[in-house]
Amino acid sequence: MLELRPNCECCDRDLPPESADARICTFECTFCAECADSVLKGQCANCGGNLVARPIRPAAALVKYPASTKRVLRASPCA
Repeated sequence: MLELRPNCECCDRDLPPESADARICTFECTFCAECADSVLKGQCANCGGNLVARPIRPAAALVKYPASTKRVLRASPCA
């Protein structure tokens, strides 16, 4: 089950579960589309994997399987 992390690890932008701007890698590192495209060039800053659009969990499923509220930020800049 995806955590659906609530923020971009680079810029700390809010990424609610319904956001079409969230990008993730296979380890669920989470970035906004702007950071993923312009800063990271589609490659995860943590593992080097590719970044893809995060699926959107249907609202009804969020009731039973809520998104994470734990914010994750990189210790070093993404640039």
